[in-house]
Amino acid sequence: MTDEKTVHTDDAPPTTWKKGDALVELGIPDKKGGSIVARAVTINRPVGEVFAYFRDFANLPTFMENVERIDILSDTRSHWVVKAPAGKTVEWDAVVTEETQDSVIAWASEPGADVANSGRVEFRDAGARGTVVTATIAYDPPGGVIGKLIAKMFQREPAIQARRDLRRFKQLMETGEIATAAMNRKQHEEELA
Repeated sequence: MTDEKTVHTDDAPPTTWKKGDALVELGIPDKKGGSIVARAVTINRPVGEVFAYFRDFANLPTFMENVERIDILSDTRSHWVVKAPAGKTVEWDAVVTEETQDSVIAWASEPGADVANSGRVEFRDAGARGTVVTATIAYDPPGGVIGKLIAKMFQREPAIQARRDLRRFKQLMETGEIATAAMNRKQHEEELA
């Protein structure tokens, strides 16, 4: 009997797969996160350009709303500082575990992370449509289920952020800027509170 691996060729994020274990097939160590979220977007730019921008981790805070900063420690290691609910921040060191030029970047947080996480971003040439970017993230929410609910209330939950961040990434790559809604004074004051 042969061991057959399911090959997924559609644009659907791994969390929607009906066959196979997304974490195992993607090479994401499940010990780095019990909750999994995946989102996909098609960006009307060449795959090499999209990959290069994303791979320069110093660029990520330009479109990742909750990322305060990323300190590049080496070609494969970085230190992340991310906003959390109630004005707090969480931090971790991440290491690139797999990289294929213009195709995939995978990572895992190192021991001692405030939020254990791992994931994979895939870049697939979509011909005249551009590039399909699929981000899959596994994470352990601080505080378990209660922490996840609190994060969702404050719009800091990774499933919400992944969708928004990929939308901003698409805007930035296609137009050179990110569209924002104008805030009135009351909204601005509420945001600062």
